Amino acid sequence: MSESKLYYVYDPMCSWCWGYKPVWQQICQILEGRIEIQYVVGGLAPDSDLPMPEAMQQQIASYWRKIEQYLGTQFNYDFWNKNVPRRSTYPSCRAVLAARKQNAEREMLTAIQTAYYLEAKNPSDSKVLIELADSIGLDVARFESDFGSVTLNEEFLSELDFARSIGGNSFPSLFVETAEGMVELQVDYQSAQRTISQIEQLI
Repeated sequence: MSESKLYYVYDPMCSWCWGYKPVWQQICQILEGRIEIQYVVGGLAPDSDLPMPEAMQQQIASYWRKIEQYLGTQFNYDFWNKNVPRRSTYPSCRAVLAARKQNAEREMLTAIQTAYYLEAKNPSDSKVLIELADSIGLDVARFESDFGSVTLNEEFLSELDFARSIGGNSFPSLFVETAEGMVELQVDYQSAQRTISQIEQLI
């Protein structure tokens, strides 16, 4: 395996990350065993109990339609009628970090994305996140303890700082770390092979 590292900076509730998922999964499958892949949470929107303004709801729904048209990604627009949306993705970020402690970060990410985009559930709600942890077979008591802990929140804030330090300010973002330093890759939403070619040139 290469000594280089591939960083994937994402947010569980980022719609472009959902659109990118099929290509990203291909990249992971092809590069498995060739380079270490590290997921980094990016923290799209801080904790908030305030309902999302109607104008923002419409704006985000318009992003969904754009991604749908561009990539063919599926979205369930019932989300906007069935929930009280909040501009708050930090809970879902902490949830994937709590799942990481049980070696299930990727499984939790998929569960959050599926619940949000296909099942019209709200991952800004802790109750939903705990139900998802149970659904993927995690130790729920341990998950709840980690999810709400000061220690995990400190780890989360540290990871946000790391994401920003390497330039991960938009999601998804990709970076390769080599002995020569950090290189940001162009995210290609339609071709896994173009990204893999970029990585192969670096490692």
